[in-house]
Parts: sequence; C-alpha cells; structure tokens
Amino acid sequence: MRDNDKVIKVAKIISAIFNPFVVPFLAFLVLFFCSYLSMLPLTYRLIVLGIVYAFTILLPMIAIFFFRKINGWGFGAFRDRKKRFVPYLLTIICYVSCLVMMIRIGLPRYMTGIILATLMAMVICIVVNIKWKISEHMTAIGGVIGGLIAFSFLFNYNPTLWLSLFILLAGVLGSARIILRHHTLPEVLTGFMVGAVCAILGILYL
Repeated sequence: MRDNDKVIKVAKIISAIFNPFVVPFLAFLVLFFCSYLSMLPLTYRLIVLGIVYAFTILLPMIAIFFFRKINGWGFGAFRDRKKRFVPYLLTIICYVSCLVMMIRIGLPRYMTGIILATLMAMVICIVVNIKWKISEHMTAIGGVIGGLIAFSFLFNYNPTLWLSLFILLAGVLGSARIILRHHTLPEVLTGFMVGAVCAILGILYL
C-alpha cells in the first residue's frame, strides 16, 4: 500500500470515529462519567443517556437510512450539498423531540442546553448549505470545545487538559476532511466556529 493510500485510509477512519451523530451522546457520556455528575444515581444517568441515544443517534440514522434507500442513493450521496436538506430536516425533528422530552421530565438547564446548542448549529448548517457547504464534523467537534468552555464557567473548573485534547483532535479531524477532499479549509474553519459559538450561547445564555 502506498503512503498516500495509507493517509487516506487513516483519514477515513478518523472521520468515521468522529461522526457528527455520536458527538452529543459522547458529550453526555463524558459529563456523566468523567465529571462530578458521576455522583448522580446510575439509573438516572442511564435513562438520560437512553433518551439522548434514541433521539440523537438511533432515530436519525434509521430515518436517513430509509430516506437514502427510497431514493436509491449510495453512502456518498450526501457529499452533494443539494441532497442534504431532508437528512438535516429529519435530524432536526428528532432533536426537537429530544429537547421537548428532556424539558418535560425536568432535566437541568445545562443538559437541555447541549441539545439546544446542537439544534442551533444544525439550523445554521442547513441555511448555509443552501448556497455553500459547511463541515458537520467540524461543527460537532467545535461544539464539544465550546461546551467545555461553557461548562468551565458553569461549574468553575479548569478545562485546560480537556481543551488541549479536543483542540488537537479538531486539528486532526479537520485535516482528515481536507485530505479526503470532502471540504475546503474555509468550510472546515467555518464549521468549527459555528459549533463552538452555538455551544457557548446555547449552554450559557439561552
């Protein structure tokens, strides 16, 4: 295998690992098991994780899978920005349902804020997508970094270690998207900024 092929293969693996669908769930996972919230009852944490998983990963993936099958499209079809509108819309519906359920069962504001921030980012992505293409992968990782900053203000902790890790991961992920020619540098940077700003606003101020 040539070096170029190896680089592309690694880039594909990195893109698959940091799929935008899994990032909100991973955020809750880290929150519940790597912070002081790990003191919450296990049953409570599992119920919340189950809700988040169902509405942000399982249902959107099922809906988009059937939409893709109905149209006879392959896995690479959504590289075309014109074909992304309905998948975005289906995902937004699932996230709105998740937010409504979380509010109804009385989850704290800082938890619903994660879903609200993600919704804001998706709406911006769908609007931008009308005329341009933005990196959803970078929007997601930018949201994680923005979330870390927001939670450091809420809970008064030093996020330097986690920030350093995720900024490094963001650089690796952005490079992977460019190597695969799925996005340009401006699309990668814009996606990152959208995610970070939405996370800070959604968690701290809205």
